[in-house]
Amino acid sequence: MNTPPSETQPSAASRPADIAAVLFALCYPTVLTYLYFTAFADAATGVLLTLFGMLKFVQFAFPLFWYRVIQRRQLELHGPTTSGLGAAIGFGLLVVGAMWLLYAVWLLPGGWMKEARPVIQEKIDGFGANTPAAYLALAIFYSLIHSLLEEYYWRWFVFGELRRRISLPKAVIISSLGFTAHHILLLGTFFGFASPLTWFFSLSIVIGGTVWALMYHRYRSIYPVWIGHLLVDAGIFSIGFDLATLG
Repeated sequence: MNTPPSETQPSAASRPADIAAVLFALCYPTVLTYLYFTAFADAATGVLLTLFGMLKFVQFAFPLFWYRVIQRRQLELHGPTTSGLGAAIGFGLLVVGAMWLLYAVWLLPGGWMKEARPVIQEKIDGFGANTPAAYLALAIFYSLIHSLLEEYYWRWFVFGELRRRISLPKAVIISSLGFTAHHILLLGTFFGFASPLTWFFSLSIVIGGTVWALMYHRYRSIYPVWIGHLLVDAGIFSIGFDLATLG
């Protein structure tokens, strides 16, 4: 899945259905996040996990369904390469280092995490990850598997489909804003929508999405950006572990 759908030049000749598919892909993760993270936040763990699984299945099945069944295009799969790996790892480690520095030097001692801590703990409990082993399993799933699925969804499909229709800067910006939108709901739940932290971290995600989109465009592969994404998610979960009371 190295070669993106963006191989062709941008074209104004797009079917309305194709444009609708991209709009759906841009908006669906935000709706999904609202449903399982807010609307059904108080549901029993089994109900929440079932809902989460169903909604995520729709999200990650949709690009393949559209690409193969509706567009009737051939899917080209390629093995991992080392191209771009150094840049992706470097960026990922830079972000993780910046997160931990910010957390340890400012956010934690400054009391910024005081209100977020019980909310984070509640979400961890809601996913049944309230023991070290369960939390580790959740962290591995998100860091290793979910990050790969997100790169396939956001960079290969959303950015790739946008790139076929519009210029590179517009495709990068729109896909990065879509990637950030559902994170705003998560951050707003943790820190409050009026908190400057919510919007500072949201801007940081826009920048991260922009870098990953440009990396994907340059190296024509989701593998390096997946490794970078994996590192960032692992860093987030390590901070969550430090904050949480498990077991």
